[in-house]
Amino acid sequence: MLRGPQATVMALELKQNLKLTQQLVMTPQLQQAIKLLQVSRLELVDAINQEMQENPLLEELTGEEYSVPETPAESDDLKTPEGEEIKPADHTQELTGEGDGKAEFDWDNYLEDYGSVGVSYDRSQEDGPAWDNFLTAQPSLTDHLMWQVKLSRMSESEMAVAEQIVGNLDTNGYLVATLEEIATQSGNQPTCVEGVLRKVHDFDPPGVAARDLKECLLIQARVLRAGPLVQAIIRDHLKELEIKNYGQICRKLKASAEDVETAILVIMNMNPKPGALYNEEKAQPVIPDVFVFKAGDEYKIVLNDDGLPRLRISNFYREVMAGLSGSSNSEGSRRYIREKIQSATWLIKSIQQRQNTIYKVTESILRFQLDFFEQGVSFLKPLVLRDVADDVGMHESTISRVVSNKYVHTPRGIFLLKYFFSSGIHRTSGENIASKSVKEEIRKLVQGEDPRKPLSDQEIVQRLETGGIAIARRTVAKYREMMGILPSSRRKRLIKTEK
Repeated sequence: MLRGPQATVMALELKQNLKLTQQLVMTPQLQQAIKLLQVSRLELVDAINQEMQENPLLEELTGEEYSVPETPAESDDLKTPEGEEIKPADHTQELTGEGDGKAEFDWDNYLEDYGSVGVSYDRSQEDGPAWDNFLTAQPSLTDHLMWQVKLSRMSESEMAVAEQIVGNLDTNGYLVATLEEIATQSGNQPTCVEGVLRKVHDFDPPGVAARDLKECLLIQARVLRAGPLVQAIIRDHLKELEIKNYGQICRKLKASAEDVETAILVIMNMNPKPGALYNEEKAQPVIPDVFVFKAGDEYKIVLNDDGLPRLRISNFYREVMAGLSGSSNSEGSRRYIREKIQSATWLIKSIQQRQNTIYKVTESILRFQLDFFEQGVSFLKPLVLRDVADDVGMHESTISRVVSNKYVHTPRGIFLLKYFFSSGIHRTSGENIASKSVKEEIRKLVQGEDPRKPLSDQEIVQRLETGGIAIARRTVAKYREMMGILPSSRRKRLIKTEK
């Protein structure tokens, strides 16, 4: 350690430096706008309802109030932090039909004259049953099978085994547990479980509680009293049947092509998933976010506001704010109301911005894909997010959020907004064609092929090249798999003669 004049003294000192930098700050308002921009219509309705529950200043406009919007009186207390006056949200005009007869239609007399059969009560009574109480629910596979178990001639121990079998079925109706596992769970011998399983195999739907596809089809063949040829094909030649090698089946079973064809038609009419009928989910109708329809020679764009709550800030809180103005302990309450006003204002503006952005993006897509709206899928052009972003003056990420989970109703059908964006395939003529148009051409070629001699991928390539579309065979195979089209070996139909 150095001492004396040779020692070095280290000093700490504070300094101020001025540095200019740019930083992106996500304000709460911007975060909310981005969140609402990318959600679907159902999620937007849920978000609005959630905010209405949490924010007492938000209220929904009724039909009469919406037809004649009220402008709130001027008040310093009901202004945004930027000093803007709070006004009811503007919305696009709804699609309504004229002369629908709602005003003059007598629903009371209609329900009395044409009520449900077997339901009769005085609707004037306030304590009468609601119509919702008469709705029925579709029974599940478990309910349907347990109903049959209770109607069967089984002992209590056998019913316990049958209950274990029914409880170990998957959504397709297949048994996923072994006989030993069921025997352990029910406290019975495997031979007893096997006997009960044979009884369950006689239940409806035919083929339920099978352990594999072969057993499922054999059960259905027994119920249909199919011939020995059908059972032999199911038992020993499912692999050949899968690849449609009918000649091999004829040679191994020493049967004629006509008999094999008849047997295969019986097998094709069987249900490989007997339990799926009771587990089908109800299809949810698609509600489009925007409508595009043709009026004369022009296309019109109308946003779909039907079902979206019309929001405004409650006028009641003006009186509350006025009553708190002279109170000494009112600062906390006034701060709370100002925060809720700010939150309500941000939500209303975010919804307006979302609707306006969807309109602009749809308008841009209409300009780029006008040939599609006029002539169909075959005239869909290549389009990327950057093209629309440059057209409307927004960022690509914003366009990506807009087209996510949004539907548009067009004269050609209902499509996701993402549908209109696709890469391009080079044409021999020099122009590019959208990949979705190429998929449509492949689908048309497969639909028009000879079912006894389907087109191979290479033959599809040659047909497309004749039409001016240059595409590789592996691309055809990829597009075919994306559309769920089987290879040519599996698209082959039944034959009439075998050599």
